[in-house]
Amino acid sequence: METSTLLQKVRAIEIKTRGLSAHIFSGEYHSAFKGRGMAFSEVREYTPGDDIRSIDWNVTARFGHPYVKVFEEERELTVILLVDVSASGDFGTKQQFKRQLMTELCAVLAFSAIQNNDKTGVIFFSDRVEKFIPPKKGKTHILRIIRELIEFKPVNRKTDLAVALQYLTNAIKKRSICFLISDFYTENFERELKLANKKHDLVALEIIDPREESLPDIGLVRFEDAETGTSQWIDTGDPAVREAFQKNMHVRSRRNADLFARSGVDTVRLSTDRSYVQPLMQLFKKRGSK
Repeated sequence: METSTLLQKVRAIEIKTRGLSAHIFSGEYHSAFKGRGMAFSEVREYTPGDDIRSIDWNVTARFGHPYVKVFEEERELTVILLVDVSASGDFGTKQQFKRQLMTELCAVLAFSAIQNNDKTGVIFFSDRVEKFIPPKKGKTHILRIIRELIEFKPVNRKTDLAVALQYLTNAIKKRSICFLISDFYTENFERELKLANKKHDLVALEIIDPREESLPDIGLVRFEDAETGTSQWIDTGDPAVREAFQKNMHVRSRRNADLFARSGVDTVRLSTDRSYVQPLMQLFKKRGSK
């Protein structure tokens, strides 16, 4: 992609998503993702009513009268975006491709994070970890993330969520807010999901396209799996075929929802043909009310 074209795309996404973050999501983000830990602030002299368990015995012994440790809520957070860059993201039949929706979501979350003075990092994954951008603050860093999201070309085409989640658990030491953004066309990642959510605060954003949920009646069509390259002809004019396809996708959707519920992971489904603003706001409000 030419530099001028890339910069135009980056600027367009910045204008849209930064505005949404500032005027719509900032307050909800702040309420939904609060500091989870208590950080040491200072020591001060003991006053009647202080919890004796907070006495700093070393300082007390040094000065000859009691001092207590003071802790404050740790406000600064780290946000990690786990972004599925496998080939199935290059699909879309309505307003945009799934990858374009993922890019906008990442930008909205990243701008919301920096307005809250939080750091943001990104893990790109397929069936391997393709790239890691360490967490930092600032607009320049966010624009770099958006640029990478637009032009990044993965080495592999398939998906392995277990690999990405294991990397997250091992590589990110500090407890973080982690958004797992994928269409979840993979299996066998429940163990890694539970382990990652135990260490971090994990949120799953499931990206879908309407044509992945129901087939149109357009006759004989050749379908190709973007991740494996295999293809087959399907008669979409057959009502039984369309019904079986829809039922299969419903079962898959229900399976994912049950998996997230068992793992204690908050989740929301976002479609390429609908605005993500209200579903994301509802997710934030739900978390903020807990």
